[in-house]
Amino acid sequence: MGFLPITTEEMTSLGWERADFIIITGDAYVDHPSFGTAVIARVLESQGFNVAIIAQPDWKDLNSFQIFGKPRYAFLINAGNMDSMVSNYTASRKPRSNDAYSPGGEAGHRPDRATIVYSAAIKQIYKKVPIIIGGIEASLRRLAHYDYWDNKIRRSILMDSKADLLVYGMGENQILTICERLKAGESLKKMHNIPGTSYRSQNLPEGDFTTLPSFLQVQSDKKEYAQSFSIQYRNTDPFTATRLVEPYSDQFVVQNPPTMPLNREQLDWVHELPYQRDFHPFYKEKGGIKAIEEVKFSLISSRGCYGACNFCALTFHQGRIVQSRSQESLIREAEMITKEADFKGFIHDVGGPTANFRAPACKRQLEKGVCTNRNCLAPEPCPNLEVDHSEYLQLLRKLRNIDKVKKVFIRSGIRFDYLMLDPDESFFNELVEHHISGQLKVAPEHVSESVLRLMGKPGNKVFSDFSLKYREINSQLGKNQFLVPYFISSHPGSTLCDAIKLAEYLRDSGLRSDQVQDFIPTPGTVSTVMFYSGYNPLTMEKVETESTPQDKAMQRALLQYRRPENRELVRKALIKAHRKDLIGNAKDSLIPNATSQTGRKRQEDKVFSQKKSNKNYQGRYKKR
Repeated sequence: MGFLPITTEEMTSLGWERADFIIITGDAYVDHPSFGTAVIARVLESQGFNVAIIAQPDWKDLNSFQIFGKPRYAFLINAGNMDSMVSNYTASRKPRSNDAYSPGGEAGHRPDRATIVYSAAIKQIYKKVPIIIGGIEASLRRLAHYDYWDNKIRRSILMDSKADLLVYGMGENQILTICERLKAGESLKKMHNIPGTSYRSQNLPEGDFTTLPSFLQVQSDKKEYAQSFSIQYRNTDPFTATRLVEPYSDQFVVQNPPTMPLNREQLDWVHELPYQRDFHPFYKEKGGIKAIEEVKFSLISSRGCYGACNFCALTFHQGRIVQSRSQESLIREAEMITKEADFKGFIHDVGGPTANFRAPACKRQLEKGVCTNRNCLAPEPCPNLEVDHSEYLQLLRKLRNIDKVKKVFIRSGIRFDYLMLDPDESFFNELVEHHISGQLKVAPEHVSESVLRLMGKPGNKVFSDFSLKYREINSQLGKNQFLVPYFISSHPGSTLCDAIKLAEYLRDSGLRSDQVQDFIPTPGTVSTVMFYSGYNPLTMEKVETESTPQDKAMQRALLQYRRPENRELVRKALIKAHRKDLIGNAKDSLIPNATSQTGRKRQEDKVFSQKKSNKNYQGRYKKR
């Protein structure tokens, strides 16, 4: 089997008169299981349906949506692997200059609010053809949500797109159910009871449901919005969730409970469908698709995450129940990878949302679901948490022994607090010895205890203990490998004083903060609700947020105070926070005095310039 058709010539060559389903996506077509379009397309294909793909249509030209004509059953629309607004704009709301999911990395191939724009085009051309929307953009905007770019509460994306059905979360179960019912002759527009879907209705659903505050209520009252989100957050587990209803002036948005997680056999099947594992040849002359580079020789071993970081949308999208593939499936894929012509002997990653999560947090989760009143790891680990790296370690050892494999890296996130709970240090030792390329990326995110609590992260002592143990193991093995910590600036609850505390920690620990992310309030996260409403939706306590561009810039500059170009912002921040004691030539100073910095600045600029030109440093210097 080859690539699925993206041109009329390709569809004609397959002998199809028309497609059963047409997928419209904001990304270029990459046929790899890391890309949602490819997964859903291959699942549909496996059930005997013909699937064509319109990748990155010109939304200003309706003809680009008509290349395959009308599908037999429905259009499936997604914005791509990322929310289109996150793809198109930075944290400071400036247009991004490149796009890893577009040919040659060129920006501008995807409209803002792509799901809505594409749906509007189809409604204009084919008024009666059903539309199903899905992917991360639709999933996280399925109910009323705060939009950072508009700085207001927007309606459910179902209302603005006027789609017939919304698939939220990971969509394989939902698509398989839709296929079965279509084959039985059922109308797609009547499929209103499928788990993991949402729909619009003029009437309230039958049976039990929970009514959320209306759109008008959450639009006009920030506390109501926080309370609405709290209800939604506690209804993300398929074992315990109820149907949710969000009222609008003239209709309702109904969210069915989440779909059940895939079991191991099902997840293996999804990942072993006949993907071509590359971008469509159509893009070769245009520079290819950069997003494939890191994942082409990587293995997705799991999905779901019980880490429950408040700034992460995984709870809303993949859920907290971890599902993993079998060792046999992963080894088969690894052996297939080694046969690729451009394989150099390196498997880039074996992981998922959290690399060292390979099983549910406890046995209870597969019987009764996740707890709705507490998290598994933070602020303190649950006593029922099962900590065991042995199966993951066994898998890594097998992968290392495959012929032609020189090195197996772990580059997706390691949850270091979970690692530190394991009394058996075998995995930690072998991680350092075999699975790091000179540096290990970890995500402490902050050091302020109050900020960490609002982030849903453990206290800073856990990271400090981890850092010490990491250095100790490196020393024992005769290695000199670095930690590359990720930090978030301007998270809700983080004050200028908290940012200074982090800068001082970096000064004293010797760690560099090259990996800093300005907090971006994206739909579907607890932290976004804090940012907009001023309330923590899980506790309803008030939270203060630095939201002005100047304050946010000062916090970020403090986290990278060593950079010469940040000195003036750091100076302003220290003066504003009444911390002039950190300005000067003393050992504990963050920046030199303005009157005595000339010579020192010249020397630091020279050192910094040399580091940036060094190839090894460049890999750590890239912005997150």
